[in-house]
Amino acid sequence: MVPVDVDLARAAITPHLRRTPTLRTAIDTVDGPVEVVLKLEYTQLGGCFKPRGSLWATLHAREQGILTDAGVLVASSGNAAIGATVAARIVGVPVTVVIPETAPPVKIDALRAAGARIHLIGRRYSEAADAAEELAERTGALALHAYDLPDVVAGAGTIGLENIDDVPGPLTTVVCVGGGGLLAGLTATLRPGDRIVGVEPLGASCLHQALAAGTPVPVELESVAADSLGATRVGDLCWNAVAGNPAVGSVLVTDDQIIAARRMLWDSHRILVEHGTATAVAGVVSGLVRPQPDSTLCLVLCGANTALAV
Repeated sequence: MVPVDVDLARAAITPHLRRTPTLRTAIDTVDGPVEVVLKLEYTQLGGCFKPRGSLWATLHAREQGILTDAGVLVASSGNAAIGATVAARIVGVPVTVVIPETAPPVKIDALRAAGARIHLIGRRYSEAADAAEELAERTGALALHAYDLPDVVAGAGTIGLENIDDVPGPLTTVVCVGGGGLLAGLTATLRPGDRIVGVEPLGASCLHQALAAGTPVPVELESVAADSLGATRVGDLCWNAVAGNPAVGSVLVTDDQIIAARRMLWDSHRILVEHGTATAVAGVVSGLVRPQPDSTLCLVLCGANTALAV
């Protein structure tokens, strides 16, 4: 079990963030139409789930007296930076973000419009993360991690509590995996009979490769979804939550399957999500994740900071 307090996180962030809706519907798969519940988390402030964890970490730091006038700082290829920016605006402190030069322009533009101080460093998340750590030490800013911080994980887990409230019976929750903060948070809300399936691109599969090796290992990235699922090593909190956990599964999808799932979601529901988010959808559309008679399939649509032309 992840050592986080998801209930405490929910109590703190609920007055400030949206309670995102669910949609019970059917989606087309290789096996025909499948009934699912879509958690429309892309309707959250900032267009992604990241403000949940960033806000709880920032509010908690303020309660503990460790939040200074330097504000918060995070390394991210996009959405964690957006989440930190939303959190900083709510709390009333400045935000500095360190992002790879390869980050999508739509996310960089959103950060600039929101008033974030932006440093473009490196071509991968790991390079930006190293630079952010040095900058935080120099400035005294609160260092937020994109996925491997207990408060960030707890905030992400509040999605699971909302799903439990909204969807009766056991759940099979399907979610994309980058560094694993969202997966770890959802794991903390598991009840008897619940399952979680983490879906990753074949070319960005740090969780799947860790499970195969029996320990987290560095991975190479080559996927259309790597801009949002760009971790080169699964987070320690995620690994501790899923290793040996029979309620957590892992599957891989190809870039072609991701692109097709994203297009299907747009064509059938006029829902536009990032390729990273579409990775979870591809797990079901491809038939790798199938409905079980005693469980409801719930797909977390966690981000939509993308452009239609992509």
